[in-house]
Parts: sequence; structure tokens; C-alpha cells
Amino acid sequence: MTALPWLLGSLGVVMTLAILRRPLGSLLRLAGRTGLGLGFLALFGPIGQLLGAGLGVNLFNALILGVLGVPGFGLLMLLNWVLR
Repeated sequence: MTALPWLLGSLGVVMTLAILRRPLGSLLRLAGRTGLGLGFLALFGPIGQLLGAGLGVNLFNALILGVLGVPGFGLLMLLNWVLR
């Protein structure tokens, strides 16, 4: 008797994960790319300060890099130049 709610709950979780498999995969891929972008910003920060083209190491900039990649870096550098 007590196993039935656990069985139904587990079945519901499995069905929900099966339905949301693609969106969750896309979100995980975006999170990974954003993490890489954050790492790149952390590495570029000291070098960029020496060159006079430093970018802030924050989640917004990392998300731009994660979504757009190298063109996003160019966009951030252009915005940094225009807004100075």
C-alpha cells in the first residue's frame, strides 16, 4: 500500500524529465558555455587592464560570451569602447 505513491511519484518524475529532456539539455549546455565565458573573462581581465581594454568579470558578460561566443567578445569590447 505504501509503495503505490512512491511508484506513481517516480513515474511522474521520469515522465517529466523525458518531456523536458531537450530544454534541460539546452540549459545545461548554456550553463557550461557561460562557465567557460566566465573563465575566459577571469583570464582576460588582468591582460585587458594592461592593454586598456578591461572587461568586468560578471555573469552578464559571461552569458553574452556563452550565447554569442567570439562575436560576443567583439560586441562587449565595442560596447566598452563606445561607453567610455
